Amino acid sequence: MRFLTASDRAVLIELQDLPTTMALYQVVAAHHIAGLCELVPAARTLLVHFEPSVISRTSLIEVLRECAVQAATAQASEAVPLGRLVELPVRYVGEDLPDVAELLGISVAQVIERHTAQPYDAAFAGFAPGFVYLSGGANFQMPRRQSPRTRVPAGSVALGGNFSAVYPSASPGGWQLIGETEVPMWDLQRPEPAYVQPGFRVQFVDMARKAVQVHLPASLKIKPNQPLALAVQGQAAIEFVEVGLQTLVQDSGRQGMAGLGISTSGALNAQAMQQANRLVGNPRPTPVLENVLGQLRLHSHGATTVAVTGAQAQLTLHSAQGMTSNVYSHQPIALNDGDVLQLHAPQAGVRSYVAVRGGWGVEAVLGSCATDTLAQIGPAALQRGQRLQVGDAVPAEQLRAVELGSAPPLPLPRVGETVVLDVLLGPRTDWFTPAALENFTQQTWQVTPQSNRIGMRLQGVQALERARHDELPSEGTVTGAIQVPINGQPVLFLADHPLTGGYPVIAAVAHHHLGLAAQIPVGCSIRFRVIAADFEWQKYPYPDTKGPA
Repeated sequence: MRFLTASDRAVLIELQDLPTTMALYQVVAAHHIAGLCELVPAARTLLVHFEPSVISRTSLIEVLRECAVQAATAQASEAVPLGRLVELPVRYVGEDLPDVAELLGISVAQVIERHTAQPYDAAFAGFAPGFVYLSGGANFQMPRRQSPRTRVPAGSVALGGNFSAVYPSASPGGWQLIGETEVPMWDLQRPEPAYVQPGFRVQFVDMARKAVQVHLPASLKIKPNQPLALAVQGQAAIEFVEVGLQTLVQDSGRQGMAGLGISTSGALNAQAMQQANRLVGNPRPTPVLENVLGQLRLHSHGATTVAVTGAQAQLTLHSAQGMTSNVYSHQPIALNDGDVLQLHAPQAGVRSYVAVRGGWGVEAVLGSCATDTLAQIGPAALQRGQRLQVGDAVPAEQLRAVELGSAPPLPLPRVGETVVLDVLLGPRTDWFTPAALENFTQQTWQVTPQSNRIGMRLQGVQALERARHDELPSEGTVTGAIQVPINGQPVLFLADHPLTGGYPVIAAVAHHHLGLAAQIPVGCSIRFRVIAADFEWQKYPYPDTKGPA
């Protein structure tokens, strides 16, 4: 067992195998450790997120060692209870099925017979909601395709390594396809959106040999869609005349959903979100709008108060009486009926946050109003002409007085500048050569246009060379993780990143610089500064920028 640094708020435990990992996961989950925020089990690792203000890294590791002893004892002496059994009818028509049979040295009929002979155990969630790694069963050892497909159809039954799985939605993938099922793996219209969850047992059934009618448990029955809380006549509302490149609803995200394959998501610049809410008197986690690159126009129907924080951008107020004036961000802005507020393109930073007093009228999905662009969970991106009710989402007793005056905006990077981000090395620095580690910190990395809420693709003159070239079993990743694909050019994961990944992570951005990372425009350069886990970042300026690159 090894304890590896995953970030300044996460530890990655490397273990012997999947049964040992799942045994430790169950023990740790049952202990309800103070300060432990999230657990992400994988093939041979357990990622542990924690809150340093509640429990230190050293104390956490001591507790986890004690849990490991208990898990080993339980694994050796106790029978594991059987989980819920679900059936999956499969048409074994996958295009890789003949190749799979050839690789295994058996017939196609024998592949199907072994795949359906006994149930699989649903071990842990994968890259997307509804994707669950299934272990045991036939226990095939199947290499992934050398060239991944750009699109795997939803419902594809696949093999990869010693796992089986079903793709819940159309996505790229490198597993071997052996069949297809019509049972939806993920459906937000169900009270339990995931048909298969970690801890379940899954019995594949060959539809060519047996007619199967799937009976969903009562908890999985379809229920009507919950409509967006739109404005009604007589209540204050905001109409979106223009929405710019992208305007989403965000809050502090979804906690504790890793078991379903859902990351926290939420506002990329949490400090700016909280600041906007504070200015209008809302509780800090109240949902806000997250806008990319400005060009947002809001038409007020009724009187309300808003605040805009984050990126540094000019604001123009067009009053109902026809007067135009400049107003300022980072302070409350009173809007009267008929006023139009225009947010221009930012001079510095990327993302602006708009709070409205009393909150935006949107429905929560799985306990949050955050829009997760990878999992496709949460309110859809706002559209031109859409109108939302405002002012009634927060109970009146939770509102405070609107703050008078302004809050100082943080300095944010401009195009052409170089930004220094604090990082912690690990957990897989040993997968890279010494020269790669030197290049990682000594050269600058360009922010490419291939960047979004999932991650930022970076480009450097010297690619990062691996010392190891074997395949890394999928393991949990954190927001801020800097993953290095085979081409050696890093990807910096942001809030909507996949929960697990199969490329080595060389380092992770420190928590205090995550908001800054989300505000770096395309055309900027990044340099990475390695810090220790106990680095006192409050002593240093935020952000750390240098002149033109």
